[in-house]
Amino acid sequence: MSEIPREKVEALYRRLYEEAEAAGYHLNPDREFTLGLVEGLLVNEARYGYWACPCRLASGDKEKDLDIICPCDYRDPDLLEWGACYCGLYVSEEVLRGERPVRSIPERRPRRASGPRSGRPAPRLFLPPTFPFPSGGAGSAAPSVRGSNPLPSVPSARPSGTGLSDFCRNPYSLR
Repeated sequence: MSEIPREKVEALYRRLYEEAEAAGYHLNPDREFTLGLVEGLLVNEARYGYWACPCRLASGDKEKDLDIICPCDYRDPDLLEWGACYCGLYVSEEVLRGERPVRSIPERRPRRASGPRSGRPAPRLFLPPTFPFPSGGAGSAAPSVRGSNPLPSVPSARPSGTGLSDFCRNPYSLR
């Protein structure tokens, strides 16, 4: 989907995983989805020079986007209230253990003018190609993560039959 080398995505994934765990946070247990989000961070870094949330529209002006530079200002309140951050990169301990379902997370960021009426074009949005949680509902096993992935296998907290559009809501989505 992008020109970002897989090795660079994997390296940043490992770094984010280690930093998250050391700080008491957890990355989404769906490794492929999480790698897609990490790729989105790298795409946004190449595009804007900073890690804008891959599920939000960045303006390209770092000062205006400080609140959505990953980890964004909304991560902790989203984790407390919903069990995951808006894009699904971070999940709570309860979600990781499969004890809490994840639902669509409403956008906390105040609306900002962009698009034809504002005189500024709406920026393109990078969305990962896969879904954030394994299908099968609560209690199903996540894909095996033995080998190069340091994450243990954990049960899914995502109900079956829901799509990425339910999880990463954005009216400007390219999907």
